[in-house]
Amino acid sequence: MVPPVIFRVVAAVIERDGRYLIAQRLPKAVFAGYWEFPGGKVEPGEDDATALRREMVEELNATVEVGPLLTQACHAYDDFSIDFRVYCCSLLNEDLRPLNVADFRWVLGSELEGYTFPPADEATIAQLAGCCKGGL
Repeated sequence: MVPPVIFRVVAAVIERDGRYLIAQRLPKAVFAGYWEFPGGKVEPGEDDATALRREMVEELNATVEVGPLLTQACHAYDDFSIDFRVYCCSLLNEDLRPLNVADFRWVLGSELEGYTFPPADEATIAQLAGCCKGGL
């Protein structure tokens, strides 16, 4: 039996004025059209913070300071698994643009459940919607 492919994936939770930054996946992506906390795969030789800073620039032209780990979970999909790590981040610029995402929005924690997210994001959404009202 071939062992499953495991990807390490990092994501940023960025809060501003009680709202969280979410991004919509591109039509060609796995989970096309779903919403997510922005981020992506950690490449060989990168640590989580380096990968997250790179992904944020590539996806949204966002410069971030990576803070503490918020949640971590492993999630198995049909063809692969992910080691998913979500970090609290601070946004250092305001010139966001959808460079490698279909769209982005700032939403209240209570609104997150109204968006379709990949299953790996469920723990983060539950935490933000349930216990982090008013910020992290």
